[in-house]
Amino acid sequence: MIRVLIADDETLMRAGIRLILENADDIEVVAEAADGHEAVAACRGQDIDVALLDIQMPGRDGIAAAEDIAHASPRTHVVMLTAFGEEQSVTRALRVGATGFLLKDTGPVELIRSVRVAASGDPVLAPRITRGLLERHVLSGPDTDAAQRRTEDLTTAERDVLRLLGTGLSNTEIADRLHLSASTVKAHISRILTRTGRTNRVQLAVLAHDAGLLVD
Repeated sequence: MIRVLIADDETLMRAGIRLILENADDIEVVAEAADGHEAVAACRGQDIDVALLDIQMPGRDGIAAAEDIAHASPRTHVVMLTAFGEEQSVTRALRVGATGFLLKDTGPVELIRSVRVAASGDPVLAPRITRGLLERHVLSGPDTDAAQRRTEDLTTAERDVLRLLGTGLSNTEIADRLHLSASTVKAHISRILTRTGRTNRVQLAVLAHDAGLLVD
């Protein structure tokens, strides 16, 4: 069973997420929290596989809680719940150890799928969040030369995967576009992370943009 913590200061939001997740046979909501302090305490007190944390919470927000959880409970994968347009907060959360981001309007099927993906240790990033982060990055100006050096040793297949990842597509969508299996795409991404020295999908998306891979 995948053991999940839901942290959100809105009672109805927590109840809605719990209701959705409890429809999955392999997911169990074992704790709820109304703020960051309660979330950290819950992760310290029991084994949590996935912590769903609202970014904006009173007292101690989700980003501060994510950092504490990363230190106190390294086995817990933190997925932030965010509203579209909070890309700056998402960037901060990435830096403190969050491994996934979901928009609050994510549908039930995608929410369940994302919890499963996060529990397996893979990153979860809503495509709209990825695109928003890229747009912010564009304004700061890319380091094209450095990015091209990082990607020059990638194979043709890896470059194709990186290019599509950079547009915000999921592994399944990339697999469909390239006529590959999802497991093959996942393996390609793992190798790309290692070869480029990146740690998550957002950094890879930025790298794809900087290297000029998104230009037809």
